[in-house]
Amino acid sequence: MFDSSSIIVGLEIGTSKVCAVVGELSDEGALNIIGIGQAPSRGVRKGEIVDAPAAEETIREAIVQAEAMADVEIRSVYLGVTGGHLRGFTNHGVHPVVSADREITQDDVDDVVKNAKSVNLPAENSIIHAIRQHFVVDGQTGVTNPVGMLGARLEVDVHVVHGNTNRIHNAVRAVKGLQLEVEAVVYNGLAASLAVLTNEQKETGALVIDLGGGTTDYVVYMDGIIKHTGTLAVGGDHVSNDLAFGLKVPLGRAEALKIEHGTAIFDAAVRGEMITFKSASTGFDRSVCKEHLQLIMAARLEETFQLIAEDIERAGLLNYLGAGVFLCGGGARIPRVADLAGQAFGLPITLGRTNCINGIKAALDHPEFATAIGLVRFGSFQQRKPRAGHPLAQTVKNTLGSLFRRG
Repeated sequence: MFDSSSIIVGLEIGTSKVCAVVGELSDEGALNIIGIGQAPSRGVRKGEIVDAPAAEETIREAIVQAEAMADVEIRSVYLGVTGGHLRGFTNHGVHPVVSADREITQDDVDDVVKNAKSVNLPAENSIIHAIRQHFVVDGQTGVTNPVGMLGARLEVDVHVVHGNTNRIHNAVRAVKGLQLEVEAVVYNGLAASLAVLTNEQKETGALVIDLGGGTTDYVVYMDGIIKHTGTLAVGGDHVSNDLAFGLKVPLGRAEALKIEHGTAIFDAAVRGEMITFKSASTGFDRSVCKEHLQLIMAARLEETFQLIAEDIERAGLLNYLGAGVFLCGGGARIPRVADLAGQAFGLPITLGRTNCINGIKAALDHPEFATAIGLVRFGSFQQRKPRAGHPLAQTVKNTLGSLFRRG
């Protein structure tokens, strides 16, 4: 058995699967993935809990598997959250430096960040992350640490990710019902980006898209910091729904057809081809047109990418993605999805694999594990740094405190 203090667990409660990943942090600070557990989701729709007992049972299955593989007892997790209720925006804070010598102190930094975090949210919402960006000192941009500099006016931007408190709390309660502690609640898009991007790619500018079963989360980095986030309540399940409606087959059959014959780009060579299968309800053979299947899939996926591209263009960031677009999540495995994304964004597309952590290769090479692995990496950052005084750690602590106080 391992020292429990060095064990970090990421838990993603997804629409199609629940995934638990166990990481071990060495004395030297190196992170190693040592266990994975996953189970088909029940009681989860569009990334949110809709049947708590069913969801708890699925979480239990994934946790037990992960414990067995890693040979550890899991006591706490970093919990990923998503859902159509999540929103992200950037807020600006300003603080006048009033000391006689005009030297900026840590108190000035704390005050300007506090001002930037003072946002008016709907009463039912809570902040999940308040991510500090670069400072501006008397008009000088790109300042990473203003303490000790001279100035009269200190400014900072903070990117805020927030969501409905009760809907987030439902996921927390499902985990705590299994006698597990939740170390922090983490936005899935942020977690996925931590798993697949290098620091150089964050500096160059990159878009990470996590194509999940019920939702699609995306994050934009520029100059090494998060500039934009978003969540669409659309995922792989919606492709299956479209196929079920368009091909007039049961949802389970539509899901199977998507996996066995699906592709993100229509191939003209399949015109006239039919896919034959035995109907579960009648026992007779049925056929569907392969061309229609591909056209339906391509239309839904193209719409998803276009919505993201339009949102990022409105934010003025589309021309600053020098490192390109990184796809992860189960949807990244759809054949030719990278080609379709390339057409939508006009940028290089990379299948997001985890390349900054050691461990079980079967997990690191699969884009569908990126979020859970990123949750482990997020946890490792927290454990490497003193909790008191670290802004992000304090934000997490405050977030959980806020969630539970409201509960």
